[in-house]
Amino acid sequence: MNFDLTDDQEMMREMFARFLDENSSTARVRAAAPSGFDALLWKGLAEQGALSIRVPETAGGLGLGLVDATVLMEEAGRTLASGPLAEGLVAARLLAQFGADPALLDRVLSGDAVVTLAFHDVAEQPRQWIAGGCVAEAVVARNGDDIVLVAVPANARVAEDNLADTPLAELDLAAFPHTVLASGDAARATFAAGVEEWKLLISAALAGLGREALKLAAAYAGERKQFGQFIGQFQAISHPLADLICEVDGGKFLVWKAIRDIADGSPNAGAAVSIAAWWNADAAARAVAQALHTFGGYGLTTEYDIFLFNLRAKAWPLVLGDPQRLLDEAGRRLYAGETAGLPDAGDVPIDFDLGEDAKAIASEIHQFFADNVTPAMRAKFHYSWEGYDPELNRKLAAANLLYLGLPKDVGGRGLSPYAKIAAMDAFELERYNNPAAGVSQMVSLIIQRFGTDELKQDVLPQIMSGEVICSLGYSEPGSGSDVFAAQCRATPDGNGWRIDGTKMFTSGANLASYVLMLARTNTEVAKHKGLTMFIVPLKAEGVTIQPVHTFQDERTNITFYDNVRIPDSWRLGEVDGGVKTMSASLELEHGGGFAKYQRAMLDAGERLCREIVYRGKPLIEDASAQRRLARTNANVWVSELLAFRATWVLAEKKTNLAYGPMAKMYSSEVFLRDARDLLDLTAPLSLSKRKGAAEEINMFYRHAQGSTIYGGTSEVHRSMIAERGLGLPRTRA
Repeated sequence: MNFDLTDDQEMMREMFARFLDENSSTARVRAAAPSGFDALLWKGLAEQGALSIRVPETAGGLGLGLVDATVLMEEAGRTLASGPLAEGLVAARLLAQFGADPALLDRVLSGDAVVTLAFHDVAEQPRQWIAGGCVAEAVVARNGDDIVLVAVPANARVAEDNLADTPLAELDLAAFPHTVLASGDAARATFAAGVEEWKLLISAALAGLGREALKLAAAYAGERKQFGQFIGQFQAISHPLADLICEVDGGKFLVWKAIRDIADGSPNAGAAVSIAAWWNADAAARAVAQALHTFGGYGLTTEYDIFLFNLRAKAWPLVLGDPQRLLDEAGRRLYAGETAGLPDAGDVPIDFDLGEDAKAIASEIHQFFADNVTPAMRAKFHYSWEGYDPELNRKLAAANLLYLGLPKDVGGRGLSPYAKIAAMDAFELERYNNPAAGVSQMVSLIIQRFGTDELKQDVLPQIMSGEVICSLGYSEPGSGSDVFAAQCRATPDGNGWRIDGTKMFTSGANLASYVLMLARTNTEVAKHKGLTMFIVPLKAEGVTIQPVHTFQDERTNITFYDNVRIPDSWRLGEVDGGVKTMSASLELEHGGGFAKYQRAMLDAGERLCREIVYRGKPLIEDASAQRRLARTNANVWVSELLAFRATWVLAEKKTNLAYGPMAKMYSSEVFLRDARDLLDLTAPLSLSKRKGAAEEINMFYRHAQGSTIYGGTSEVHRSMIAERGLGLPRTRA
């Protein structure tokens, strides 16, 4: 897996970034109005090699790949470059591919002439809105079976007063002289591939634009005071920005995914292009709107630059037409067999493959289930702790498949973060989920790092053999996600401790033998400094376990501790050092999120849409159903990509800007949203708990309700993202 550009690409990005910072400042962007074309910038970009990036070397270009072009476009978007750059890059490549007049191509590559692109068949739509139409000498277009170069007379290049002061013009392409560049199926496919390339280039520009707008908003929110506080401290300001940085980053990764899919020949590559274009048009529009809102009334004035981002975010993609049609297009490509001509991707350093070790562990897990899991065991499988099966737990431990992320020095499998993702996906494909293993491996690691010899000799072997499982005693009735507010007391008692108090949401306590407890041992210091970690036997005298049932068919517990006595040897780490002890569990953190459940839910939704008959046909053939399933696909992909990045930065020890919270928060929110939508889409059958896809959709809807709460609420994660990902001031006490 790799989220890094090559050294050459990084150098190119830095070169274009420096050039554009100097030559496409917002002052230059303003000065280019109303034509929206900066001739000096255009010439400078040409001198930097920008216009040659996608032109083959045989035609005098650089012959670079799609990733290289998107690197340029992201910087162009960030700086609002004034000119039809995405269209110009595609047009230049098409001129070379079709063997157009070399003299014209030379003038295009040197920046002395502008040639742009028409998106629609001239035979069907002669009058079209053309990006760069008021400055272009020629337009590459399709005219029926022909691909033509339309010469635009100087007197026809009339600037159109428009939303964002871009060089837009409406041209009657049928009225101007044209030259046939090529004809036939191959020519049309090449042109169509150019249009698909434009979708990716404009998507990259929108991702760069959206992220820069959010950065401007965050900077302003960190400087502007209201009611005596920086406005960035108000969650009503910071949390929407946190939501949108996830979506904008997700849009960038969707572009990368589409390019990777093209390179790999994936059957979903065409749909990935459509989704990337739709997503980035939508995400950028909402990002700039929220950014402007952050500036309040000042955002409406022309003295602040944010309005430029707002207008250009809408103007760039709309030249193609309504972006919602791209989602319809993705639906047809995913579910109706529509094909797309795709460009050559070139070299693609970005890689989402989990590796051979990942494939091997997935295969091993599937073979284990085939050999060891009985129908009776499968009947008990459940996404919650209630799916725990002691016999299967022991078998998994014996096969070294229970504690997959636990380091080998503790007796675990020691899988790489990437292989662990594949293993979790394999378990999901088997419809097996074991939250007990995740908690128990955390407890094992903490015992190994901080436990006494007694715990290592008496308790650790029981856990490692799969004979027992452990629960977590963090949350309390009055503290929720604020684990440092724990009031459950541990009081010195002779050579040991007396535990008194209550823990809430002690899931699995009715099945577990031990609970990992965070208890208050000092009330005279800051709350996070007065906590100590213990192992407490759940069968000890004074422990009461009371069930708490949820509408998700899931049991959790409230546990009471009344004068529970344990020896000091069951303490983990230093007294009042519970936070340090708890941090050992972070060694097991490798991203996160709900993508595997989202994918399973999507699969159930697709199956149900094939089963349901709507107006005499399977529901899957309905355009609205295809659109909604495509949107769920997009959310699944973004959830996976955000989780992959979170895993990658940890595995490769890269800078981590709250990428784990981003993956968890985003995936949980869209899991819930899509669960509602798929339940609606497949109604009324989805109301049933009938075995099969209907039961699954029903279950996923109920399961999704808790996803924004488990492991810290979305609000907690939004604050982390705002602070660490956007540099906003702290929003929590």
